[in-house]
This record gives sequence, structure tokens and C-alpha cells, in this order.
Amino acid sequence: MNLRSAAYAVTLLTPGLAAAQMPLPSMQPAPPLNGLYIGAGVGVNWLQNEHLINTAGTAINGSISSHVGMAGVASIGYALPNGLRFELEGDLRNNPINAAHDLGFPAVAGGRERKYGPMVNVLYDFSNLLPVPYFAPYVGVGVGYQWARMSGLHVNGAPTGFPAFTSGDTTGAIAYQFILGGAVPIPAVRGLAMTAEYRFLGVGSRTYDVAAVAAPGEAVVPGRVKLGNDFNHALLIGLRYNFLPPPPPPPAPAPVPAQAPARSYLVFFDWDKATLTDRARQIIREAADNSTKVQYTRIEVNGYTDTSGTKQYNQGLSVRRARAVQAELVKDGVPANAITIQGFGDTNLLVPTGPGVREPQNRRVEIIIR
Repeated sequence: MNLRSAAYAVTLLTPGLAAAQMPLPSMQPAPPLNGLYIGAGVGVNWLQNEHLINTAGTAINGSISSHVGMAGVASIGYALPNGLRFELEGDLRNNPINAAHDLGFPAVAGGRERKYGPMVNVLYDFSNLLPVPYFAPYVGVGVGYQWARMSGLHVNGAPTGFPAFTSGDTTGAIAYQFILGGAVPIPAVRGLAMTAEYRFLGVGSRTYDVAAVAAPGEAVVPGRVKLGNDFNHALLIGLRYNFLPPPPPPPAPAPVPAQAPARSYLVFFDWDKATLTDRARQIIREAADNSTKVQYTRIEVNGYTDTSGTKQYNQGLSVRRARAVQAELVKDGVPANAITIQGFGDTNLLVPTGPGVREPQNRRVEIIIR
């Protein structure tokens, strides 16, 4: 590739480089495509030497070569959940012709070959099968039809300019292609990804009408030439947008269950006392209030003591304590016939101790709402 070709290629890549100025792609794999999507890409196209045969009598069996040119594609497709997708594509390739070879005489050539047409592609995304860091690879094949226009084609003998032929004809042939690419998501826009692809495109042989002049002063005669081996190699940078449905709304927070009213309460007493403290009256009021919020069959009031007294004395003290709590419950609105009282003395200790121990946690009355 000479300096002029390199400069031309850089010029053609400018749109792709401009796309690269967008926000940096995510380093996560592109999510699998789902449903409808569109895409487009631009880049460079290298056209291999094309076989040139004269089909009108004059012995010409050579080739023409081209500079690196431009390539562009646009597609619409549909992706299945299993990674398979189908595309309808339109493409354009434009390569300037720069030389003719092996014609049996020294020759120069010029003009352009412009190819365009529809292709139907079948591709497979490896995102589901083989997650790859940073991008989602894919492969594909396609078949379609390509028209190729010889715009200003001319082949002239050098240095005299004869023999010569020219053509501006357009003809077409069946085409096929192979696609290898990868996609990187752009996090700023949901469903948008940057793509990079290599494409090989082959186009069948075509026959063109030409105007030929064998020597100076001779008449222009019509002729035909056949071009074959139209093999194209394209590198493309593009964008692809998947029309994903909007993300589902975040789940509603689970309702916080209302806290059930307590059904058991402890009221503590001073040593050798059956009188209620202010704190004890608060707890009894809370039990009375909560008894109206639940269904119950009875309210048990059970009295206890520590082990600091005799068994007989502790039994009587535990009953007095239970009766003091019962009276306060009735005062707070609990029906007396709903309350049962019982004294357990120094049994069922909350904090196990030996005999004769003044343990505050054991001097208690337990209110249980059944």
C-alpha cells in the first residue's frame, strides 16, 4: 500500500474514529441481543486483483488491481433468545482502480468499481454459550446479490494509449459473505453497543459492455469483458442498537408486618414487698391496653418470690403480689372474671439460686394473655 493509499484509508476511517470519541464502552460483556435491533458500520475495503477476460475476440487474459477503498453497511435484524439472529443488510463498497496487469501489452487503468446490494445474514452470538471479558463475539454467514458499476473504467496501452477500452456498465451477480465480529456495550445508553467486524465478501463473475479502439484512427467497436475473482476484505467499526423493553420497575418493598401486641409481661417487686412501683403500674397499664387488641380467653397472673424466706411465707407473698397486679388490671379496665391468679412461691425461679438468696429477678409477677 503506497502513501496515497494509506492517506485515503485514514480518510475513509474518519467516521469510525469519530464514533470512538463517544463515552468509553463498558468493560463488561455486552448483554445478549433480544428481539429487534438495527446496526451500521463504516471502514475500509481491500479488493483483491480481479481476473479480466475479453469475450469478444481480442486476446486479453489479465487482471486489474485497485486501491484500498471504503465500505459501509446498514442492517436490521431480529435476535432469538438462544443466540441465533437473522439480518437484512444493505452495503456499499467503492474501490478506485489503479492498474492493469498481464494483458500482453503495457497498460494503465483507472476508474472505480462501486458495489452495492442486499444481503441476508444468519449470525450466532456467543454471549450465552461462552462469556468473554470486555466484548461479546459473534460469527455469521450471508448470501445475497451485488450490483457492480464500472464508473469511468478505462484500460489504455502505454505509452501510446492504444489499444484501449472503456466502460460505464453496471451488472450484478450472486454474492456471499463471512462475518467475524464483537460488540462492546456503551453504558450511557441501554441497548447500545459498539461493534468491530471483519467481513469477507465474494461476488460471482460479471460481464460488461465496453467500447474498444484497437489503434489510432480506427473506429470504436463494442465489445465485452468478463470480470471474476471479486474477493473483498473489509474492516468495519460501527454501532448497534437493540430495542429492549424498558427495565421492570423495582419490586415494591415488602410490607412491614404490624408488630403483634406482647402477650407476656413481667412486673418486679422490692424485697419482701407486694406494693406496686410506678414502673410496675406502667407495665400493667400496657398489658391492659394490649389485651383489647388481641383475642384472648383468659389472663393469667402468676406470682413468684426469691428464696430468702421460708417456703410457707414465700407462698403467701407470691399470692399477695398476684392479687396486687390483679387489682391494678381491673382498675385499668380488664374484666375481673377474665383474670385468674396463682402463687408459686419460690418455685420456677427465673434466675436459679440456692436457698436464702435475695435475687431481684425472682421477685416478680408474670402476666400472660391466653
